[in-house]
This record gives sequence, structure tokens and C-alpha cells, in this order.
Amino acid sequence: MARIKPQQLLMQSKKKKGPSRTSVPAILIGALFAFFLVLSLMGTYRHWHNRPKSQEGMDLANFARSDLITQTKKPSVPKYAIIETGKGEITMELYNDASSDVVEKFMELCKKGHFKGMLFHHVIKNYVIQGGDSQGDTAPQDWILNGKSRAKVTTSPKHEAFMIGTTKLNPNRKGFDLFITTAPIPDLNEKLLIFGRVIKGEDVVQEIEEVDTDEHYKPKSPVGIVDISLKQDL
Repeated sequence: MARIKPQQLLMQSKKKKGPSRTSVPAILIGALFAFFLVLSLMGTYRHWHNRPKSQEGMDLANFARSDLITQTKKPSVPKYAIIETGKGEITMELYNDASSDVVEKFMELCKKGHFKGMLFHHVIKNYVIQGGDSQGDTAPQDWILNGKSRAKVTTSPKHEAFMIGTTKLNPNRKGFDLFITTAPIPDLNEKLLIFGRVIKGEDVVQEIEEVDTDEHYKPKSPVGIVDISLKQDL
């Protein structure tokens, strides 16, 4: 048997180990795979990290949209009343938020035509004009008939002129009194529930205020309300 030389054994061992060595292309492919894997993981993290903010924005947008739809479905509440009198028109702004119960009753009566032909039965210059259903009720008349003397007292104004109010509501009363102030009345809160103010037609109020009255402040010539219409916008 021929003896194998040491050099030949060394060459044979190198040839056997050769195939197990990792090639350069394989290393490059592995590196690219790892790079793309890292990018994919980073993109996924960013997506899930930012999702709550975008979702919150979508929720807010959906809420605003649904709220807008709800508002459009709500029946519109009139904001103004046009009081047509024998002297001209008086435009009144309604205090829907501050005096909702009074305004609701006032609007209900307007729709029923309650104020058609209603007279102003007391006119006190530099104080108040009154119309309504309380002609037989002495309580409102007592303070109105004494109003002229009170109006001469110098006091700090608690309410402006051209405010519109009614007597404090009584569940047993079916009528409605309508007052238009023509001067600031310091103790007005003790007597009236203010539910609006004149925003146009102050000259009409002043013209009514100038009518001739008797000793009980009742107009000598009838002056009153022709009708009242409700408006959402002017």
C-alpha cells in the first residue's frame, strides 16, 4: 500500500473544509434581510404608537358631526317677536335662556292669537305701559297707579328702559300681562319677570307713552296691539 505524503493529506483536508465556508453573497443577503426586518418592525411600531391620536381625532370629528346633525334636527325656537300696534311696529328680543317658562307661555299665547286687539289700559309717562288681562285685578294696578310718584325719586337704575315683562306667574291665572318700561325702574325685579327687550321701535313706544290719559292713567283714545308675530331671524 502506497504511503500518502503529509502534503497530500493537508490538501485533502482543505478541500473537505471548503464547502462549509460561508460565501460573501450569503452574508450580503442575510444582512439585507435583517435590515428590511428592522425597517418593518419600526414601521409597525410607529403605526401603533400614533394610532390613538388619529383615532381620537376621528372620534372628535364624528362627535362634532353628530352634534351638528342633532342641532339641525332640533326645532328652531323663535328669538324675536314683532308687536304690531296702532302706532307702528315694536321689535322685541326674547330672553329664551333667562326666562324660558315665561317666554314659552308668551309664545303659546301668541300662536293662539291671544294678543290680537289687546288694549294698553294704563300708560304712565316716564314709567311704564301696560296691556293685558289684569284690568279686574287690583294688585298690578296698585303699584302702577303709584308709579308716577315713585318715578320722581332719584335712585340708581336697576333696569334700563324699554324692557318687556309680565307679572309673576300665578298657576291659577289664565291671562297674561304685558309691560313695557319707558324709564329705568329700580325695584322692577320685585314686580315683574323680565323676558325681553325692545331692540327696534323705541320711537313707537314713546309715541304710545305720549297719548292723553285720564286721572287713572287710562288712555282717552284706545291704543293697543293689533297682533304679535314670532320670528327666528330678522
